[in-house]
Amino acid sequence: MAYRDLREFIKVLEDRGLLKRISVEVDPVLEIAEINDRVVKQEGPALLFERPKGSSVPCVVNLFGSYERMKLALEVESLDDIGKEILEFLEPDIPTSIIEKLKALPKLKKLADFLPKYVKSGPCKEVIIKDNPSLDVFPILKTWPEDGGRFITLPMVFTKDPETGARNCGMYRMQVYDSRTTGMHWHMHKDGAAHYRKAEALGQRLPVAVAIGSDPAVMYSSTAPLPPDVDEMLLAGFLRKSPVEMVKCETVPLEVPANSEIVLEGYCEPGERRKEGPFGDHTGYYSLVDDFPVFHITCITMRKDAIYPATIVGKPPMEDCYIAKATERIFLPLLKKQLPEVVDMNLPLEGVFHNIAIVSIDKRYPGHARKVMYALWGMGQMSFTKMIVVVDKWVDVQNLSEVVWRIGNNVDPKRDVVILEGPLDVLEHASEIPAYGGKLGIDATKKLPSEGFKRQWPPDIVMSPEIKKLVDDRWKEYGF
Repeated sequence: MAYRDLREFIKVLEDRGLLKRISVEVDPVLEIAEINDRVVKQEGPALLFERPKGSSVPCVVNLFGSYERMKLALEVESLDDIGKEILEFLEPDIPTSIIEKLKALPKLKKLADFLPKYVKSGPCKEVIIKDNPSLDVFPILKTWPEDGGRFITLPMVFTKDPETGARNCGMYRMQVYDSRTTGMHWHMHKDGAAHYRKAEALGQRLPVAVAIGSDPAVMYSSTAPLPPDVDEMLLAGFLRKSPVEMVKCETVPLEVPANSEIVLEGYCEPGERRKEGPFGDHTGYYSLVDDFPVFHITCITMRKDAIYPATIVGKPPMEDCYIAKATERIFLPLLKKQLPEVVDMNLPLEGVFHNIAIVSIDKRYPGHARKVMYALWGMGQMSFTKMIVVVDKWVDVQNLSEVVWRIGNNVDPKRDVVILEGPLDVLEHASEIPAYGGKLGIDATKKLPSEGFKRQWPPDIVMSPEIKKLVDDRWKEYGF
C-alpha cells in the first residue's frame, strides 16, 4: 500500500529501528554533513535532526542510504522485481490479433490507474507565502568546506516543454544565492535544460516549481533515467500502485505532488546566468564553478509542520549510491530487452554510476563483446559511461574480486582494449574537453578460435561436485 507522504515513510523507518532522532542543536553548516558521512560509512540509520541551528524546521537525511531502506521505500522484497513487472507491461509490444488486443486491455486499464490524479488542494497548501517568500526559514545544508554556499540537494524540479507541454521532473541541485534566488544546476544533457533552452530561444521565462519532500516513490522517480516523453509521475504511480495526486501551483502554470512538504514556485529568465559552485559532489571531488541559470522564487507553500529532507554526497559509498543501485536493478530488464545477450550488470559504487560498468554476456560469436560495448555507448544515459568491462555469462559481476581476476588473466591489452571518444558526464573532470573525451572498453571474455585465438584456452580450476558434497557432509566431522 502506497505511503501517504514522507512522514509516513519516516514513521515506518522509526518503527523498524532504521531512523535515529537527534534532539540536540546541530549546525546545518558542515556539522550535519560530518555526522551523516560517518553514519553512512557505517551503514547506519536515517537521521532526523529535530533542532537544526537557525531553523524551526526539522531536517531528515540518509533516508535511502541502505539496500534495506531502498526496498522499503519502493515496497518490494527485491529491487529486481520492479524491472520484471515493468516488462510485463511492454510484452507483447504490439498486439497483432483481436485476441491479443483483448488480452492487452487489462494492462492498459491497470496502467491508466497509475496516471497522475489532479486535486483541488493538499497538505502542501497549508501555508501559502506570496509576500516576501524566503528560504531563510529552512535548514539548508552546506556539506563540504569549499562548497560555494548552501545547496538544496533533494529538489524535485518540475518544468514543462514550452512547445509540447510535456512535463518533466528531475533532481538538480540548487545553490542558495539569497533568500529568493538560487542556481539551477541543469546539465546540458538533462530534460530540464532542454526545456530551458527552448524557452530561451522563444525569449520566454520558463516557469519552474520545486517540490521538496514527498512519498519515497515520487522522490525516487525524479532521479530515474526516463525518456523525455515519459512522465516521472506515471512511473511514481506505477511504483506506488496508486496515482500521484497533483495540485496546481499558486503563481506558475505547473502542478506538484499535493503531499509535498515544501514547494518553491518561480521562474528562470532567458539569458540569465550566474556562477554556481564549487560543490562537493558524488564523484568524491568538488565540481568546479560554472555558469548556470538562476531560479527566482515567487511563492512558497508548505505544511504547517514541514520537514526538510536533504541528501549529502561525497566519496562513495553515500546515500546516492543506493539510489543508483536501485536504478541499476530496476532498469536492467529493459536493457536486456534491447540486448538479450546481457546476463547481468554492475555499476560499482566506486565508479560513481557513470565511470565504470561491468557487464556479463552470453557470448556467441566473434566480436560479441565489442558489439555490446558499442550498443551501450549509444544507449541513453549509458552513453556517458567512461569504462565498460565485458565478461562471460558465468562470471559474477557483483563480485569485484572475481572481475579483476578475470581482467588480469583474460585480457591481452594489445588485442582486447578499445579506446575511442564520445560524450561523457558533465561531472567528468579528467577529460580535456568538458563532457567529451576518451572511453575505454575491456573485453575480458574467453577468446574464441573464430576471433583468431589459435592457442588452447585453459579451463577454470573447479573442484568436482562429488568431492564438494563429500566435504560438505563431513564438515562437522573435521572439527570445524
